[in-house]
Amino acid sequence: MRQYQNRGIQRFAAYLLAGGALLVGLPPFVGACASDDPARACRIGVDCASGVCGADGQCVAQGENDGGTDGGPSGDSAIPTDAPITETGGDSALPGCTPNKDGTITRAEVPIAAGLHATYKIGSGNVITAGTAGAGGKLGWDYTAALADDVSVLVETQSLVGKWFEAKFAGATYATKLSNGSDILGVFETSPGALLLRGLVSPTETASPKTDYAYGPAVSVLKFPLTMGATWTTDSTATGTAAGIPLSLAAATTEKYDSKVDAVGELKTPLGTFDVLRVATVLTRKVGFTGFETTTVIRSFAFVTECYGTVATITSANNEANAEFTNATEIRRISP
Repeated sequence: MRQYQNRGIQRFAAYLLAGGALLVGLPPFVGACASDDPARACRIGVDCASGVCGADGQCVAQGENDGGTDGGPSGDSAIPTDAPITETGGDSALPGCTPNKDGTITRAEVPIAAGLHATYKIGSGNVITAGTAGAGGKLGWDYTAALADDVSVLVETQSLVGKWFEAKFAGATYATKLSNGSDILGVFETSPGALLLRGLVSPTETASPKTDYAYGPAVSVLKFPLTMGATWTTDSTATGTAAGIPLSLAAATTEKYDSKVDAVGELKTPLGTFDVLRVATVLTRKVGFTGFETTTVIRSFAFVTECYGTVATITSANNEANAEFTNATEIRRISP
């Protein structure tokens, strides 16, 4: 029995290291795999004369607003869609949402819902996370350069209605792929004060090997309001099945997420320039019996702005020792 448990620990650890659960502070548009579709006429509202891009990728004519689109990540947003696109200091704002740049990002200023989508450039390699010093203690980051392995990815937040795991995660808001290299879905719940990761699942119930596990408690990916210096921590235990291995056979699987809004500044992306708050997260994952755990540390940064939400994320290699690192396994930034 102990030999089988050890095999389970090794197999589950290998699954995690291969990208089975690489979410480290990635809100609200995390992971995706759908390729860029050349048949789409638009990606965001600014692509259209009307300022409204429909969920089908076609521009909505003036007066034909169906209430299901917006000028940024499009879909079922609570933000009104009949207001004009505005430009404020280089930030392309969602219709009805003008960045006030007050240094605080509230839940109402971040679009989080099922049915949203936005295009991101996703690659890997050398990166400067430290940024460059600017006036007033603000930093600057420029992630406009093309990467050798860049791909354009349409990131989508999927409704749970009709999904095989809908009943298990009652009250959850949406599911989305966690990394471009894995089909595993993260299941998220939104609340007035936080964006929560409830668990991880395979896209189909018949997947082999199958993943179906929940976090207790749910992981706080973001806590609102976001403001410079804010910190939060989640200590969570995973229960269920990962890559076909019952976690009860792989011994304890714990994850600690330490997050902090550690920088404020200006971020350049392929889509445009945004005033952002940077959320730094350190994930410490332990798998195994006490004293015999396999420990993995992963660092990440999420750049969050008013009216759009997360416009870029950077994820380190496993067991990165430096808080500011220069090599990333994934660099994701919002794109036309």
